[in-house]
Amino acid sequence: MKKQSKKFKVFRSSAGLGLRALRDFKKSEELIEYTGPRLSTKNGDAKPNRYLFQLNDAYYIDGSPRSNLARYINHSCRPNAKAFVSHDEKRITIEAIRSIKAGEEITYDYGKEYFEEYIAPVGCRCVKCAGS
Repeated sequence: MKKQSKKFKVFRSSAGLGLRALRDFKKSEELIEYTGPRLSTKNGDAKPNRYLFQLNDAYYIDGSPRSNLARYINHSCRPNAKAFVSHDEKRITIEAIRSIKAGEEITYDYGKEYFEEYIAPVGCRCVKCAGS
C-alpha cells in the first residue's frame, strides 16, 4: 500500500508504515493537517482507537480514515516535527521543528500517555531507540 501526495509518500518503515517527505521543508513550516471527524471525548473514551488525537477536554479528532495521511507519521524520541492544536481548537497541524530534507521520514513525539499505553509494552522502534 503506497499512498502519495505531492509532498509525502507512505512507505514501509521499521515501525510499520511511515510518512516520507518528497521535498525539503523549512523549520517551523506547516507540514500537514491531522484530519478526521470530530468525536466527543465521551464517545472516544468509550471506543478508543490509536488514532484519536485530543483537541481539548470535549473533543478528539478521529484520524483513523486512511485519507488522513498524517496518521502514518510515526513516533520518535528524537522527532523532526511537532503537533499543534490551533488557537480555536478545531485543527491539529504538524509542523517542522527543524529543517527536513526530501526523503526523510516525518516523525513526532506521541507524548507520555500514548507512549506508556501503546509503545512501551512492545518497545520503541524509533531510530533513536532501535539504533538503526
